[in-house]
Amino acid sequence: MNFIQGKDRLQIQLFSTCLDDMIDQDNSVRVIDMFVETMDLRSLGFSLDSQEGRPSYHPADLLKLYIYGYMNKMRSSRRLEAECKRNIEAIWLINGLQPDHNTIARFRKNNTKAIKRVFHQSVRLARNFNLIGGILIAGDSTKLRAQNSKKNNYNKKKIQRHLDYINKKLEEHEAALAIADKDDSAEIKQELKKYHKRKQDYQDLDKQLSESNQKQISTTDTDSRHQIVRHMITEVSYTLQTTVDDKHNMLIDYNVTNQNDRKAMGAMLRRAKSLLRTSTFTALYDKGYHTGSEFKIADELGIQTLVAVPGIGRASQAPDINYNVEHFNYDDHSDTYICPQGNTLSSNGSWYTTRNYRFKQYKTKACKTCQVRERCTTAKQNGKIIQRSEYATYIEQNAQRVANNKSRYKRRQAIVEHPFGTIKRQWGFDHILTKKGIQRASADVGFMLIAYNLKRIMNIVGMDAFNEMMKAITQSIESLKTTILRQLHEMEKLFKKKLLHQDKINSNSKHFQQSSQKANISYF
Repeated sequence: MNFIQGKDRLQIQLFSTCLDDMIDQDNSVRVIDMFVETMDLRSLGFSLDSQEGRPSYHPADLLKLYIYGYMNKMRSSRRLEAECKRNIEAIWLINGLQPDHNTIARFRKNNTKAIKRVFHQSVRLARNFNLIGGILIAGDSTKLRAQNSKKNNYNKKKIQRHLDYINKKLEEHEAALAIADKDDSAEIKQELKKYHKRKQDYQDLDKQLSESNQKQISTTDTDSRHQIVRHMITEVSYTLQTTVDDKHNMLIDYNVTNQNDRKAMGAMLRRAKSLLRTSTFTALYDKGYHTGSEFKIADELGIQTLVAVPGIGRASQAPDINYNVEHFNYDDHSDTYICPQGNTLSSNGSWYTTRNYRFKQYKTKACKTCQVRERCTTAKQNGKIIQRSEYATYIEQNAQRVANNKSRYKRRQAIVEHPFGTIKRQWGFDHILTKKGIQRASADVGFMLIAYNLKRIMNIVGMDAFNEMMKAITQSIESLKTTILRQLHEMEKLFKKKLLHQDKINSNSKHFQQSSQKANISYF
C-alpha cells in the first residue's frame, strides 16, 4: 500500500527560501513586530544605554518575545527560552537570538512601569482604529491567585493558635523529660529544641505583623493577601481592577492591588478621564464599589456613575420592611425626615464621626406614643434613630440614576466580564506567575492585557487593515524622523555659517587693534 513518504534526514539539501518566506504575511508575529517597532522604547522607560562588558539584548527583542509568549499562552521564562531554539515564529521574531531564561525573567522584573506604558500604547492603537467609543465604560475586579499558599499566610488569631499548640506540646515534652530515662531524654530534648525554634519563628511573625499595622502577612509573596474569591471560597491572591469600553470590549485601564473594591472607584475614574480625555461618559460598577466618598469623587470629576445599590443588612431592617429607612422622606431644606406615619424626625445639628465618615442622627419624641412603634423599631428607649451620612446626597443621586437606567445598567456584566472570561477561562491565566511583590505581579498582568488588546484588535479589524494601519504609522514615523533630521541639518549649517561669520568679525577686529597699536607707537 502506498503512503506519502517523508524526506531522508541524512540527505543534504539546499534551501531555496529565506526565513522571512517561511512566515505567512497574515501571521500574528508580524503584527507584534510592527507594534513594537513603532514605539519609542526610551520614552516608555526602557533602558537603551550601552553597558560595559558583554553587550546586552535590545529591549525590543525581549518585549516582542514576551508579547508573543503571552499571546500563545506561554509565560514561563524557561518555556520562552526553549521556544527561541525550536519555534520558527519566535526565531523569525527576534532574528534568531537565543536569550537564556534568566535574561528573559530579569526583563519582566526590571521593567514593570514600562510594561504598563506599553499597554497604554495598545489602547492608543485601538483608538486609532476607532475601537473605543468613550461613551459607556464598565469597571470590575477579579482575583488572581498568588504564589503563596494559605498555609503561609498568617493573621493574629492564626499565629496565636499555633503558639497555643506549641506551648501545649512544650508542656507535654517537659513533663515527659522529667520522668524519662537517660536513653529517651536525648530524643525529647531534640523535640523541645524543635518546638522552641518554631515558637520563636511565630513570635517573630507576630512582632512583624504588629510593627507593620497590617491585619495579615504572607511569607512567600509578601504583598499578596488572603481574600474572598466568591461566596465563602477564599484564596491568597491579588485583585485586578479593570476598566473596559463598551464599543468593542477593549480594555483601557488596569491596576493590581491587594485590597477590596470599596475604595477603588475614584482612582479608576480619574485614570479613565485622563485616558479618554473627557468626562462625558457613564461608568457602570457592581455593588462592591458602593461607597459614599467614591460617589463624591465621581461628582467632583463630573462623571455619571451607575452603581448597583446593595440591600439593607438584616441588623438595619425594621420588623416590618415597610418602615425601613428608604420609606422615610428626607427634606433637604428643613434637614428633617418624615416617617410613614407623618411624624418629623430632626437632628440636633451635631456631626458624629466614625472611622471613615461623619453623620447626623435624626429622631422624634412621637415614637413614644406611636401605635406602630413595634413594627418600625426594636429600640426600647429612644425609638427610631436614622443616621444620615455626609455622603447621603451622592448615594441618593446614584440610586435615582440606577432606577431610571435599569436597561443600561444590565449591560455592565456583558461588557466587563468579557476580558476576564478570555484571560482566565480560555487562556488559563487564573493566577500570578511571579513572586516577591505587587510590582512584579503588575508586570505579569500587564503582558496578559497587552496580549488581549492586540488579539482583540486583530480579530475585529482583520490582518489586512491592521497591516495597512501599522505601515501608515511606520511611514509617518519615518517621515517625521526625516523631517527632524533635515531640520537639524539646516540648523547645523546655519550655526556653522554664524560661527564663520563671527570668526571673520573677530579676525577683522584683531587686525584693526594691531594696526591701531602700530600707529600709536610710530606717532609717539
